[in-house]
Amino acid sequence: MESGPAIFAGVVFALFGAGLLAWTGTRLRRREPVAFGVSRVASAAVASLAGTLALSLAAYCLTRL
Repeated sequence: MESGPAIFAGVVFALFGAGLLAWTGTRLRRREPVAFGVSRVASAAVASLAGTLALSLAAYCLTRL
């Protein structure tokens, strides 16, 4: 009964994390800013950390089934 919300949360975290990392990588490859008004290195680091954290949460949710 409780596995439904865990699966949903895990999939949402996985999609968000993968999308954020793909978007950050694309922006860096094109040499475009990741966030406007912020250092390129700092914004890329924060976005990469957030994407990795989301993927870690997805793995945690999906292993708790």
